[in-house]
Amino acid sequence: MGRRLFCDICPLTYSISYHKQCLLRSMENLRPQRPQAKGRLEQPLPYVVYRHKSLIRRRLGEVDPQLQENKAVNLSIAAPKVNGVIIRPGEEFSFWGLVGSCTKAKGYLNGLTIANGTTGKSIGGGMCQFTNLIHWLVLHSPLEVTEYHHHDKYDLFPDFGRVVPFGVGTSILYNYLDYRFYNPTQADFQLLVEVKGEYLWGELRCSQPQGQKFHIETEGEAFVRRADGVYRLGRIYRLRVDKATGNILERQCIKENNALVCYDESYIRLEQWQTYQQHTAGK
Repeated sequence: MGRRLFCDICPLTYSISYHKQCLLRSMENLRPQRPQAKGRLEQPLPYVVYRHKSLIRRRLGEVDPQLQENKAVNLSIAAPKVNGVIIRPGEEFSFWGLVGSCTKAKGYLNGLTIANGTTGKSIGGGMCQFTNLIHWLVLHSPLEVTEYHHHDKYDLFPDFGRVVPFGVGTSILYNYLDYRFYNPTQADFQLLVEVKGEYLWGELRCSQPQGQKFHIETEGEAFVRRADGVYRLGRIYRLRVDKATGNILERQCIKENNALVCYDESYIRLEQWQTYQQHTAGK
């Protein structure tokens, strides 16, 4: 058995480790490598790059429904801090740089959190849904992700109402696990986000029309039984397509899933490991 980490000894050591990481990141942020996106425009930029909406109150196994209600409150507080932000050429977007800390004093409530393959709750929980939405928009653009974390070892919930592929979710923790992206183009980009009814709405806009578009597709998705459990496998590809001709200019593998399933197997269709290997051989 491996040696226990200092942060895992007790709640006090976890708190010490957490605040140490926050301090180190705050010091790093004093001298950013790139200019940070801070400017805003009230009027939307003229060209829509991509838009998406994300259902806020989803069925997530045995998770307390009140945490979903609280998440809706948390998202409503955070969304205006990002809405309208402009990412100019050479600038970098930082989620925590705009949203800041999620504290009780600011009105945030207990929401769902995920750590080390288990669920919990904390003040401001549910912000991952916000960065999930932003990441999905960015994947459909020429913007470059510069910091990205994810829960890639575990598949915690069945696919009730899933519209985005498993494996492109994000993991954030104030302030040292951030979500960031960079604008390498000569155009301005703008994020519009808003909580409307049952959904978190998002739109990525640009100052110039785009000659290319992006698609996300999956390959080899399956639930496979191994000796130590059931795993969710597969690969996720990002396609860059010329709008005028429809030709695929680039096909890039952005994620390979290998996640332990942590819920009732009756929700899924299983394959044996040997059968899966035969089906995917040579692909």
